Amino acid sequence: MAESSTPLEVELKPVEGKTQRQLNISAGVTVAFCLAFLMLGITLSPSASEFVDDTTDYSAEWWNTPLRDRHTMDLPMDTLRAQLPVNGTYDVLPYEEHFVEVDLPASEQDAGFPGPALMHVALWLPDVPEGTKIPVIMTIHPYYDFGGEGVAGDDSAPNTVPDGGVGKWIYDTFVPHGYALAQASTFGTGQSTHCQDVKGLGEQTGIQGVVDWLGEQEWSNGNVGLMGKSYAGTTNWEAAQQPSPYLRTIVPISGSIGVQEMFYRNGSSEARAMLYDALYEGATTDAGTDDMRMCSDDVIGPLNPLTTWAGAEFGGAEWNDYWDERRHLPDVLANYQGSVYLVWGMQDWNVDPYHAFPTYQLMRDAGINARAIAGQWAHNYPDQPDRHSEMGSGYGAEAYPNMSRMDWAVELFGWFNYYLKDIGEEPEPMVQIQTHDGKWHVEETWPPEDMEWWSVPLDSVEGTGGTVSSNAQQSFTLPALEEGIHISGMPTLHLSANTLACNGGQVFATMYADGLRVGHATMDVRYRDGGYEANPAAPFSSYLMLMEFNPMDVDLKAGAVIEVVLTESGEDYLPSPCAAVGMSVNFDASSTLSLPLIDRPTDDDRWFLAPPWWEQQPIPS
Repeated sequence: MAESSTPLEVELKPVEGKTQRQLNISAGVTVAFCLAFLMLGITLSPSASEFVDDTTDYSAEWWNTPLRDRHTMDLPMDTLRAQLPVNGTYDVLPYEEHFVEVDLPASEQDAGFPGPALMHVALWLPDVPEGTKIPVIMTIHPYYDFGGEGVAGDDSAPNTVPDGGVGKWIYDTFVPHGYALAQASTFGTGQSTHCQDVKGLGEQTGIQGVVDWLGEQEWSNGNVGLMGKSYAGTTNWEAAQQPSPYLRTIVPISGSIGVQEMFYRNGSSEARAMLYDALYEGATTDAGTDDMRMCSDDVIGPLNPLTTWAGAEFGGAEWNDYWDERRHLPDVLANYQGSVYLVWGMQDWNVDPYHAFPTYQLMRDAGINARAIAGQWAHNYPDQPDRHSEMGSGYGAEAYPNMSRMDWAVELFGWFNYYLKDIGEEPEPMVQIQTHDGKWHVEETWPPEDMEWWSVPLDSVEGTGGTVSSNAQQSFTLPALEEGIHISGMPTLHLSANTLACNGGQVFATMYADGLRVGHATMDVRYRDGGYEANPAAPFSSYLMLMEFNPMDVDLKAGAVIEVVLTESGEDYLPSPCAAVGMSVNFDASSTLSLPLIDRPTDDDRWFLAPPWWEQQPIPS
């Protein structure tokens, strides 16, 4: 099957079931998990639109159906991927292969077996009339021809086969409408040469070089868009850091905005961070001269997670520029002038939704036109009901089947029409977001501008505080809600805590509503101010930890009881170096839980319905 032809990235985390999620995972278990998931299938997706005269009036065309009316559209519902109501008319020509030579900065030259830095590109063009100029949708990642060679299972398909996520979807859906599909391998993977500089400057330069090449071809209209999920979404951000003038839009689907951002949340380290770089290097190694090439970061990269976890307050996260070079978002905000369609799962534990928000508003503030769609799915696409049906209770199940957006192809069709074919009017910015129990609402930005904070000092809750360690936990409970509330944003927990006989500690907070998990936060006390700069912490000292929860959109009814449970670690995060000793937390007036609330009555016109695909096909079990 196409879905299994491309293995899942090392980044994937096990998320099958609540019990497993709540284990404290050691670094040794990380290695086993990473290798086990290395050969699973990754999914990616494509899009289509017919080349037409841009003087035509398209205001009444089907792709301009208002969001609130989409549920009435007669959309094909016979597959598990979103389809367009109108098929394209162009045949697809046989694929072409190209090697694009890229000029690299002196700092990115490899050692060991030098040679030309070549990016391998497979290309599918629609069979359009002679002289027609064609826009390109590209997906790029390291998972083509991945694994095998005695390292891990069989090789995945090469990039000359449309991949199971973006590639095949674009090939079927958008190429017949007059788009080209390009699939490229990052440096050091597939048939691309040079060393594999995982998400670093060398990789960024190679991606940008391919975009240049695609935009300059004789058949090209000069407009290139990137699209992909996970690592193939991160490459979208990489392309936009020092962008090609031909890069018009990106559609990053759960693509991390930075490597340190991906593995650390307020200083708390994920277990998989420890062997991240080394596992990528090993998994993409084949028997050949290309793997004799080394990047300068191949040596320091694997050390950074350990020094960051164990000695951040002593400069362990800053002893080199490895993290800074792989911090994509600041460059995008400063340099990119294209558009962004952001796609995220609010229950994504692979690349957490804090990568998406407040990123969305930061892009708007930088003058980047952006849209976002965020449903209660995990590390998946918006239109995969078979994947969505696998969600556990408290991790998205309550939103199913309303989470599966089978109008997503229609949404992207209008987006690509404008940015890649210059057809129609510029799409308005918006965020489509789903509540924990499945209802969709649209906002101009998110968190919404009319959000108001409800602050609850912890001296008014039920709970006494005490030690939080690997052997002890604490919890507090709010009084039952007198009326319903809609939490929409990132709640905060400003927690007064005391270190004990150790110079650190960590708190993982899980929020429940009537026993149902609705959100979480985590923080290492060395990062008590938030962000990525550590501060020293001394034994037997008091600190205020400014914790922020992951993005939440939770609609609670009157009578609901909110409980917050504090553990030393949780889900897939490592215990802190001070886990056995722990910290003491104070439930008094110095600690405050703040909830971002909005008011959306049932008749508010921001609510809308998703197309009811489940009325036309069986719900996957």
